Amino acid sequence: MNRNEWTLAREVAVGAAVKAGELAKKRFGGQFILEHKDERGDLVTEVDVLADRLIVDDILSVFPTHRIYSEEAGEGGSASDWVWHVDPLDGTNNFALGIPLYGVSISLSYQGRIVLGVVHDSAMELTYVAVQDEGAWQGDRRLLARPSGALTKSTVSWIQGHAVTKDDQRALALRHHLEYSVKRVMRLWAPSIVWAMLARGDLHGVVLYNSEGEDLYAGLLLAQEAGVKVTDFAGNPVALLGGTAVVEEAVMDGAIYLVAAVPAYHSELLQLVQEALMKTVK
Repeated sequence: MNRNEWTLAREVAVGAAVKAGELAKKRFGGQFILEHKDERGDLVTEVDVLADRLIVDDILSVFPTHRIYSEEAGEGGSASDWVWHVDPLDGTNNFALGIPLYGVSISLSYQGRIVLGVVHDSAMELTYVAVQDEGAWQGDRRLLARPSGALTKSTVSWIQGHAVTKDDQRALALRHHLEYSVKRVMRLWAPSIVWAMLARGDLHGVVLYNSEGEDLYAGLLLAQEAGVKVTDFAGNPVALLGGTAVVEEAVMDGAIYLVAAVPAYHSELLQLVQEALMKTVK
């Protein structure tokens, strides 16, 4: 894409995210038709579906030759090096429970690398945008993650996929070790909002365990462009963000596992993760 098309892609993504967020906020606190996606209890509402359709239609009306993966509609568009990932209502369980922690996540990748990310905090009406090698922004304010203080006295966030079961001993051991080692391990169940907090410098780090879904990609770029270092559990930078490791090297059992923190804290947080994993191997 040329510069004009880049600008257009950003405008389309931001516009669609804001419209989807407005739809969700207007319906927030109302009555919904709730359905379970699977036996794990993951919820979907008619707001998810309506917001998904809105975003997908907006993107494909301007970029009909692009590929698109959305949380509710699945795979669509044409075979292309340009791929969009859409989560129209990230944090559906929070939304359905009346907890105002939910958002929109839209990203664009080229040949497997994320090049554009938009996260919209629907309840707070805040929009975050990241462009590859051009920084992360909240409106006109450039985001530079600069947390301070000791990691042991900090708050980190834990993100896990829906496939993680309650008896996953590796997950239990890792989360317990983190909770023992830092002041607080936060679980919001709205990953896009977590990544925005990390990019703002509100959190010292994020540990992502066996995660999947369209809510991941925009947040990753937002964090990296704000100065956050993102690696797999072995310390390798991931290809999604231009690292040398192939994506599969950041996965175990077919899902992604990541450690994210600014460089000043990344090594220490990674060490905590590796210590816990070593104990589960013994």
